[in-house]
Amino acid sequence: MNSLQEASRIYKAFQKGGPTFGAWQMLPGTNNSRAIARSGVDWICVDTEHGNIDDGQMHEAVAAIAATGVSPIVRIAANEAWMVKRALDAGAHGILVPLIYTVSDASRLVQSAKFPPLGTRGFGSPFSPQTFTSESLTHYLLHANTSLLTIVQIETASALQSVREIAAIPGVDCLLVGPFDLGNNIGHPILEAGMSEELKEAIERIRDAAHAEGKKVGIYCTGGEQAREYAEKGFDMISIAADMIAIPQFFGQTLAVASGSGSGSGSGEKGAGKGAGYDGR
Repeated sequence: MNSLQEASRIYKAFQKGGPTFGAWQMLPGTNNSRAIARSGVDWICVDTEHGNIDDGQMHEAVAAIAATGVSPIVRIAANEAWMVKRALDAGAHGILVPLIYTVSDASRLVQSAKFPPLGTRGFGSPFSPQTFTSESLTHYLLHANTSLLTIVQIETASALQSVREIAAIPGVDCLLVGPFDLGNNIGHPILEAGMSEELKEAIERIRDAAHAEGKKVGIYCTGGEQAREYAEKGFDMISIAADMIAIPQFFGQTLAVASGSGSGSGSGEKGAGKGAGYDGR
């Protein structure tokens, strides 16, 4: 294992096997990044797709997260090469890319994420190595292609149809289920009644396709109970909460206890899960 891999908590968790748990950061601020990291998670996804986080704030969050020994993963807003470059140049240990539609989309993503000769990523950011080791830029160049994670979100009907082919692409390390968008795109949205059987079957199909190709599979979850359920189902990369959901949930629960009402609009994990679909996943 090279020094970049040694410094990547999520990479080591993938190598060890078993589930790795992480969190979603949607609100800006390095104090927020550090507070989430202190929870004990292996990784934090800095969300620049649906989160309130701009490019400069993403750069700072990545550095703050890595300084705690937790792996920063950046979800970029779209499958654009310049967005891939910005995230990796900031020092992200991996990228998460939404709304992949085709095998060609996924192949193009891998090209953007890899240095030549495996891809087309430009070289020169002095920030990238600082979130791993104190070694040189050339050391980072030599090892980045085998150390950084490329994570593809499967959340469209066409990607679901081609999921085994996408999983088989060299350089795709993990498929991550976006259950809300996936449900919307296959005609089975997550509403008050919860997930349909058709959506549950689609999620299991994604898991099976990833594992059949020797790749990892992840899923976005909105709370600990749901995360434990998917860990027991064999998922490898699982979120436990997002800051924008967890904050009102915690304060609502605490207020309910303080006021003696027993339950409030934001109290309890199940209550939070019902309202979590606003974030578009």
